[in-house]
Amino acid sequence: MPNKISVLLVDDHALVRRGFRRILEDEADITVVGEAGDGAEAVRLTKQLKPTVVVMDCALPGTSGLAATRKILETHPLVRQALEAGARGYVLKNAVDLELPAAIRKVAEGETVLDPQVAKRSALKGERNGGLTARELEILQLIVDGKSNKEIADQLGLSVNTVAVHRANIMDALGIHKAAELVVYAIRNGLVNIP
Repeated sequence: MPNKISVLLVDDHALVRRGFRRILEDEADITVVGEAGDGAEAVRLTKQLKPTVVVMDCALPGTSGLAATRKILETHPLVRQALEAGARGYVLKNAVDLELPAAIRKVAEGETVLDPQVAKRSALKGERNGGLTARELEILQLIVDGKSNKEIADQLGLSVNTVAVHRANIMDALGIHKAAELVVYAIRNGLVNIP
């Protein structure tokens, strides 16, 4: 089939990549050209394979998905004006009604795809501090309390990866890139109780 949409899958969990690959293999107009388990590998494979669409996990070991997206766009401008990191789409992995093939097609056509749960959030509309969910505020409080991702995960009954995703989402929503700045910002803006 001419003009197949080539896709690179990036996730540090092989099982997730395999699941996405299985979903996409049934689509006649989409082909998975590669898989990466971390951000650095994603950047390298994007240069090498030049996929139409990169399906990127935000919480990756080493280079985060957001940092990898920025690097990819510097050398391989898949898209231009979109979310701050340069992504054209943002969907949650646990989205029950996620139609991955449809989302990939839209991104390949130049559209921006936002998960309905994310689109509702004021954080993406420019509100800097009021846009955090109750869970994110809970995690932010624990970060300010000096807890590690593992300690937060144990306390809340979450996986360490889920906590890392929440931490990345909080920092992204507030436009902050360092943990120390995050703590100062949270205290200054009254987002947390001071321990």
